[in-house]
Amino acid sequence: MKPYVSVLKLRLLNGMQYRSAALAGVATQFFWGFMYIMIFEAFYSQTVHSQPLSLKEIITYLWLQQSFLAFIMLWFRDNELFDLITTGNIAYELCRPCEIYGFWYSKLLAQRLSSAILRCFPILLVAFLLPQPYKMTLPPSVLTFVLFLLALIFGLLLLVSISMFIYISVFVTMSPIGSLLLFGVFGEFFSGLTIPIPLMPAWLQTVAYFLPFRWTADFPFRVYSGNIPQTEAVIGIVIQIVWLSLLVWLGRIAFNKALRRVVVQGG
Repeated sequence: MKPYVSVLKLRLLNGMQYRSAALAGVATQFFWGFMYIMIFEAFYSQTVHSQPLSLKEIITYLWLQQSFLAFIMLWFRDNELFDLITTGNIAYELCRPCEIYGFWYSKLLAQRLSSAILRCFPILLVAFLLPQPYKMTLPPSVLTFVLFLLALIFGLLLLVSISMFIYISVFVTMSPIGSLLLFGVFGEFFSGLTIPIPLMPAWLQTVAYFLPFRWTADFPFRVYSGNIPQTEAVIGIVIQIVWLSLLVWLGRIAFNKALRRVVVQGG
């Protein structure tokens, strides 16, 4: 466990140095946040039916999405790991006195944490100070906020376990492009990043509830706004843990099988 904690700390400190890139990201995410809010504001002004999410809940959902984008986007990648696989430098990783799956998992986790820490606080601070209807609201209770934090943390761990399959697939394809497109488009749609899942057609909601992606974004954000009751939130966190355990177990198996296929040439 000690090597994994050490690499987590080192990568976290390294990632915290890129403040200029984080500020540029904050500006970009404010643009997307305002754009999405205006789109949904127009939609809600014209709808004749009651929606499963109120406009206030949608706005909070969108600001959380922009604040914690590094926690929930599947296309967020580490090109260094891709290069290790495609160039054959994976041989150096095989010499490490620790399991590569856990080592890479720690690196990816630290990368997302450092990016989110630098970006989320400025976005949240401004979002709470904005006038209506753009203003972000507080959660209904302290317990709801605690459940949100737990759901967000387990959602992050779950997303990293999903993203590990992208790197594992490159052992076979030798190119990350296809995997990034597949996971990025398919996974993020069913995470509720394009359209919140309650606003999807019923048959699409059924598909989304069957897959693990919604537990990384849609679930914690709806817990925050109180759209998901506290009792259901507790059950959902247990489901997150089950998915996390399953995907880490399957990921380790797939990773070990992929390593058996590795051929390193040269002296």
